[in-house]
Amino acid sequence: MSSEDKEAQEDELLALASIYDEDEFKRAESAQGGETRICLELPQDFKIFVRGDSTESLQSSGFEYSVCFLPPLVLNFELPPDYPSTSPPVFTLSGKWLSQAQLSALCKHLDNVWEENRGCVVLFAWMQFLKEETLNYLNISSPYELKMCPQGKGQSRTPVGPLEAGKDCGGATGSAAAEEEIMDARAVQDVESLSSLIREILDFDQAQKRKCFNSKMYSCSICFCEKLGSECMHFPECSHVYCKACLKDYFEIQIRDGQVHCLNCPEPKCSSVATPGQVKELVGEELFARYDRLLLQSSLDLMADVVYCPRPGCQTPVMQEPGCTMGICSCCNYAFCTLCKMTYHGVSPCKVTAEKLMDLRNEYLEADETNKRFLEQRYGKRVIQKALEEMESKEWLEKNSKSCPCCGTHIEKLDGCNKMTCTGCMQYFCWLCMGSLSRANPYRHFNDPSSPCFNRLFQAMHMDDGEFWEVED
Repeated sequence: MSSEDKEAQEDELLALASIYDEDEFKRAESAQGGETRICLELPQDFKIFVRGDSTESLQSSGFEYSVCFLPPLVLNFELPPDYPSTSPPVFTLSGKWLSQAQLSALCKHLDNVWEENRGCVVLFAWMQFLKEETLNYLNISSPYELKMCPQGKGQSRTPVGPLEAGKDCGGATGSAAAEEEIMDARAVQDVESLSSLIREILDFDQAQKRKCFNSKMYSCSICFCEKLGSECMHFPECSHVYCKACLKDYFEIQIRDGQVHCLNCPEPKCSSVATPGQVKELVGEELFARYDRLLLQSSLDLMADVVYCPRPGCQTPVMQEPGCTMGICSCCNYAFCTLCKMTYHGVSPCKVTAEKLMDLRNEYLEADETNKRFLEQRYGKRVIQKALEEMESKEWLEKNSKSCPCCGTHIEKLDGCNKMTCTGCMQYFCWLCMGSLSRANPYRHFNDPSSPCFNRLFQAMHMDDGEFWEVED
């Protein structure tokens, strides 16, 4: 190695290290070489897509996604002893989203750049070309179709002749003839399959977006403080940004109150909801466990085929078979009726307590024909008919009778004076004030001037059209 070549190589490597950061340029430790990772600047709203008739296991309707970043092109190089005076750098060019034919075209162009600048250092020129001109050189525009060429998984080791730009299997102007050409051994499509390519593109795009977000300053709309994006969080749907400290307090209060469906963007009238991953990042393990449990429970509550074990100490969700009213808890093995939540009773109707008869009657009277048939099947038509009759009797008694103040027996007054005798316990009582009367002299209650019913023994109570009215005798 001549001293001029050695000095030129050292100067070039030092210059690249000062221009690019460590993510873009890394110098090899054991040889005169290194690796450059080149991220292309994409047009706004750049889309990638895959056709729906692909042989890969993708949706039949295809796939389309807008990206801001694509995985970098990787240029690995080694400088021979007689570079730059005689020989060019030895290199490989790899990428995930460009086909091997497209990468071969880029390799050929890098060779042409060397030929045009033979005797001069070219690494910076190569990197600038790849970063700024790759899309135009390969005629790539949005939407860009992702493809895996037949030769994409195994690269040929045979050197290639000139390959014109645009003759590729993944670009907009690709042709079948270009696919059949022998590819450049230095061109490597570094991806296993089309599905893995999509996953890596989306993961890289999200990671780069997060990196850009973390490096910028944002104003929190809650505390009105300027903070780095690394101290903030944004809602993906609406892009509203708040600092993590404020959102942490907001989420913790909502979770403690059981409002797991209210972890939405604090912006008024904004419906964006925080993802479980965002919640987990901010709150502690104990609160996130509560959030996760309540979220699962609310989801199960919306499922018509899920019931809960009625045992208070269990409450395990149980899947209900269609058309079957028996549920068997997988945790405690309790067999129960999914309708009344009591021990399973086979084809017998569900039992109803006296306290629930009123509710059952009201529910039946307000139900449509379908729900009426369901209630009759559940409780039995005879039970419902009995409930209706008992409630009608009760309403009639409340409207047309009074209860004995001693034993509670319902007494109907058709005529006569207001001194009543209970047919159940034979107690005397006043029909007007419902007070008990003396057995020795029951009429003293009506003759005593201090009594509220003085001179009202024969104050009659008549009924006209279902309503009571009083007549002074």
